[in-house]
Amino acid sequence: MRLLVINGPNLNRLGKRDPAVYGRDTLNDLEQRLAEYAKEHHLLIDTFQSNHEGAIIDKLHEADAQYEGIVINPGAFTHYSYAIRDAIDSIVIPVVEVHISNIHARESFRHLSVTAPVTKGQIVGFGLDGYELAVKGLLNVIRGTK
Repeated sequence: MRLLVINGPNLNRLGKRDPAVYGRDTLNDLEQRLAEYAKEHHLLIDTFQSNHEGAIIDKLHEADAQYEGIVINPGAFTHYSYAIRDAIDSIVIPVVEVHISNIHARESFRHLSVTAPVTKGQIVGFGLDGYELAVKGLLNVIRGTK
C-alpha cells in the first residue's frame, strides 16, 4: 500500500513558527514519525511539502496514478484555494484532510475549509498525532471498512 502525505505552505517552518500552536517538532520529525508508522504497518508513505499552490495541484494530479490515497494538510490554502479543492475533486483516490491545530477553535477565517467537502474526512487538533489518525482513517476507507 502506497500513500502520499502532502503538507502545504509554512509547514516547513514547523518547530519554529508559533510553537505554542504547532509544537516544537519539525517537519523532519514528522516525516520520521510517518516513516516509522509506515514500517510498523507495512506501508510505503511518501511525503511532499510545498509553499506553492501550483506545485501542490501538480502533485495531486500525479498522485492519482501512483498512490492508493493521500493525507493532505493544505495549510492556509485550506481556507481559500478553490484550485486545490478542484484538484482533489478531480482525482479518484481518497483524500483525508489533517490539521495540527483545531482550526474550528481559532480565528474565524480558519473555520471554513473549502477543501473538506471533497475529502473523505478531516482530522483536526491532535498535533502531529493527527497524521497517524488520518492515515488510519484513510486505510479504513481504502479497505472498505469505513
